[in-house]
Amino acid sequence: MKKILYLFFCASGLLTTVSCSNYLDTTSPSVVDIDFVFSDVDNTRAAMYGVYEAWRTVASTNVFGDGLYYAADVCGSDIERHPEAFSNQPGRHYPECLYQNGTYTGSYGLLSYLTETGAYAQLYELVGKSNAVINALKESASYEEFMNGTPSELGQLYGEAVTARAIAYRELIKNFGDVPFQLKSGESVTRLASRDSIYDYIINDLISVEPVMYRVGETAAMEKNIFSRTFVQGLIGRISLDAAGYQTRRMDLGTDFYKNGNGEVVTLEQLGTPNNNAGGAVYARRSDWRNLYNTAKTYYEMVIANPGSAKFNETDPRSTSSRGQIFDNPYQYFFQQMNDLEYADESIYEYAMTQGTGNDSRPYSFGRPSDGGGSNAFPCKSYGQGRINPAFYYGVFSPDDKRRDVSVAVTGSDGKGAEKLIPFTPNSKATGGGMSLNKWDECRMATPYVQKQRTSGINGPYMRLAEIYLSYAEVCAALGDDATAKTYLNKIRERSFPAGKANTDAFIASCGSVLKAVIEERGFEFAGEGDRRWTLIRTGFLSEAIQNIKEMTKAMMDGLRNTGYYTFENGNTISKYVWTKLVDAGTTYGYRLTTECPENAKDDPVLYPGWRGQNDDWTAVGKAAGIKDETLEKNLTAGNLTNLAIKGLFTYIDPEGEEAKALEADGYTKVSWGQALLDNYDEYYTYLFYDYDYVSAPIYLWPFTPNAISTTGFTNGYGFKQE
Repeated sequence: MKKILYLFFCASGLLTTVSCSNYLDTTSPSVVDIDFVFSDVDNTRAAMYGVYEAWRTVASTNVFGDGLYYAADVCGSDIERHPEAFSNQPGRHYPECLYQNGTYTGSYGLLSYLTETGAYAQLYELVGKSNAVINALKESASYEEFMNGTPSELGQLYGEAVTARAIAYRELIKNFGDVPFQLKSGESVTRLASRDSIYDYIINDLISVEPVMYRVGETAAMEKNIFSRTFVQGLIGRISLDAAGYQTRRMDLGTDFYKNGNGEVVTLEQLGTPNNNAGGAVYARRSDWRNLYNTAKTYYEMVIANPGSAKFNETDPRSTSSRGQIFDNPYQYFFQQMNDLEYADESIYEYAMTQGTGNDSRPYSFGRPSDGGGSNAFPCKSYGQGRINPAFYYGVFSPDDKRRDVSVAVTGSDGKGAEKLIPFTPNSKATGGGMSLNKWDECRMATPYVQKQRTSGINGPYMRLAEIYLSYAEVCAALGDDATAKTYLNKIRERSFPAGKANTDAFIASCGSVLKAVIEERGFEFAGEGDRRWTLIRTGFLSEAIQNIKEMTKAMMDGLRNTGYYTFENGNTISKYVWTKLVDAGTTYGYRLTTECPENAKDDPVLYPGWRGQNDDWTAVGKAAGIKDETLEKNLTAGNLTNLAIKGLFTYIDPEGEEAKALEADGYTKVSWGQALLDNYDEYYTYLFYDYDYVSAPIYLWPFTPNAISTTGFTNGYGFKQE
């Protein structure tokens, strides 16, 4: 396992921890002694460990793992949804559904989901720690020397600190809109800054440090859990697209509030109508967005020209396994590498997690669910917060797309070594909630950690080459270069389909433009990973996507109610019922953990859909973990019947017909499938972007907490309360 982890003792020893409230009112003194930090490079690196640990904490608990990301990013788009009943989690579900078209912001309690020590406070703690290192390095005698445009150890370290601060502000703006801007720990900041000026500053800051940093893999120390020159180039592109994109802006701060990095008032291009339910907020982008897209284009081209050790696999480097499993899916390989606790080839940056410790969201929150207990289970409990909208799975994802089965699981685990169908009944784990994410699954880990839940050790994949290619295609299309955009769109599609089935031209035609096709392709590539919501917001396609999924869901529901099934345009059929049976796949196939379903086996109810099943030998896993035999016997009771055969998942079977009778005579059981959608109509249709009118500015932001307001003097916008 090739990981270099940041140690807690380094963080506490070299960066004095200052309370979150102190970072928010920015009255704390500098926390790094310049002479000590610059006694040698090792001490400077040790000081950066504290910055990395602050980032890993907020990433895993709030902005790329749990917290705000968990509540809205991963389940608040046309592709993704939540597992539980709407009324069970209103603190999450109202922000997810745009606060019922903004009518609910005034009723939303400021601590309904956020906490005073949550994302906002943690991100400013990251800002404070980054500022301390940045300021110490800028004030050193070595500053001019290491900022000479050539990579060096101190230049690299300075660049890492600047990168951490940029990430913090990027996540703050994405979640809260306009926020205070602090560059020195001792400065007092009591007002909000325009997001545009912050964006411009951090983009230019990143541009200034990029030349003095090393690419990923350029030196032995430049592992993929380090902010590298490669990552910074990609981050410049990512933040430039954010800054150029549509965002919902509060209008109560005055018409001249929004200013760029030069202090000039920005002009805005508005989309839709103001949201008068939320203080007249408008949905708009900067009129100079093309300049930002050109900046993104420049730096994406740098990554593409020299990605360091990041590698985009267009074919699967694996062959058939010793057990006979067929691979042939390079997209699947990326996630298998992550499940095996390796840095994935395609990754540019992953924040590192440690198996057996911490708060690991993959797969607990964003993977294949399990009904297992909290410890000594096979696998342990996985909640499965991120679920997939059934209309997207059945009606949008092409059956030929190799990403579909990697992205979406129709079965989970019972926690005792057997597979089970996940019903659409609102619930969590594999007990309910509907189809889940499938990219991370402890069943397929090389070393599953069965001793305790939420400690798989799977990293957070914060940037990979697929994003670079699709973002580059986006900027090329937006700037009028459809030919280049199509080249990189096709690069993604060609690896995702069997030979000759990518049909990129037909796909573009169905989408209406190359730009729209690129955005839609991004949905398939990152399905379930929390990318879709923000991508739709910043590109202005959110309303259209919401309307499309609402209409598809309504048609599906009507078909199920009227005829017992519904067939989508792509040929997939969802029915009220399916038939299932547990089977001994180990004896029949030689393995229990399935991979890519062979083209000639799409009628096999065990192998299709693919990438499911169970670990090939849970007993051996348990023994290797030191679990006692009596505990194994108690907690692992599946025996040989480990895999679920499913009939009728994509074709209609008449419940009263001969095929159904034959299946039941063969040991299959009829179980509710689409019927559960009808039984929970409001959950799957009414509350899907509850009451959004498709034209008002979408209220996707989170309110400031009472402590944030009281210690700074600014106010909430968007119709939120002030206390």
